[in-house]
Amino acid sequence: MDICERSPAYVRAIAPYQPGKPISELAREMGLDEAKIIKLASNENPLGLSPRARDAIEAAVDDLARYPDGNAFELKAALSKHYGVEPANIVIGNGSNDLLELATGAFLTPGATTVYARHAFAVYPLATQSRGGRGIVVPTRDYCHDLDKMAEAIGPETRIVFIANPNNPTGTYIPAKDIEAFLGKVPEDVVVVLDEAYNEYLPHELRADSVRWLKSHRNLIITRTFSKAYGLAGLRVGYGLMDPAVADLLNRLRQPFNVNSLALAAATAALGDQEFVARSYALNRAGMAQIEAGFHELGLKWIPSVGNFISFELPKKAGASTAGAVYANLLKQGVIVRPVAGYEMPDHLRVTIGLFDENKQFLAALKNAMAA
Repeated sequence: MDICERSPAYVRAIAPYQPGKPISELAREMGLDEAKIIKLASNENPLGLSPRARDAIEAAVDDLARYPDGNAFELKAALSKHYGVEPANIVIGNGSNDLLELATGAFLTPGATTVYARHAFAVYPLATQSRGGRGIVVPTRDYCHDLDKMAEAIGPETRIVFIANPNNPTGTYIPAKDIEAFLGKVPEDVVVVLDEAYNEYLPHELRADSVRWLKSHRNLIITRTFSKAYGLAGLRVGYGLMDPAVADLLNRLRQPFNVNSLALAAATAALGDQEFVARSYALNRAGMAQIEAGFHELGLKWIPSVGNFISFELPKKAGASTAGAVYANLLKQGVIVRPVAGYEMPDHLRVTIGLFDENKQFLAALKNAMAA
């Protein structure tokens, strides 16, 4: 027997996550100048990182010969003060993706099920499958989670429900009152993972104090990240807020030094720079309006988004999808966006909101690509 066949069948069946194409890779493939390529594929912050975070990184460099603080004391203390929770409520992860994996590791066994929406983040099925679990995919309503149908999908074998709010790649949002009502329907022994990676991009009138729900729902895990609005995607640091007993389970599974020293220092400093977060938010709202106006001029349909990205629909030609061809043409012009056919959205592409000139370059390239 081949050694690889000793691996569980559910592991061998996993289709690896496909990240956005790096600038350096496109430059090599197309012979393009890296300086002229714009990447609007991975929902990164076009402003870069907070100046405070940069200073913290420089100050931490001299200690890189030492292991990081495995308990993330300083970052937990900052998060504890920021959210009004105890450090025991917090688990630090190598990106919020790490928290999703830890949750499945803590609660899934082979044959158990998770529930998540169609068009939801690709890691939910991957994390489920890696534990031998089975995902129950619930159809969406206008690209948004249908919480009533998701509640109905919960069965005796269900251990976790994943909710992304806002959702990636659709950018759709579930009102707080609807999530609260949903939490009241979920059995107490089923974990609800509320993925709020894009929470800082929500318009102010839509923001809710989801952290307070932890007091009445011990089965709730809230995950957030420093990769988006805080501009630390390259350092990989996220966190989860949850009941202390649940946090204890996840901490038993995580690697002892799962977040590096530079990431811990940068995240702690970035959390204290809410002025930078506010600038990132304002830039994103202006850029979203710019992109939507461009789509309107091009006669395109799009899914209204409250994230830092937007998915738009390409018209078919002779009944066939044109999204793949438009994506390929954009690459030739040095513009990287994200195909989302893997999310069962074959006629859509997703673009991250960039700086004003980047958005302008994207719209011009899109016009050319559609005319090709």
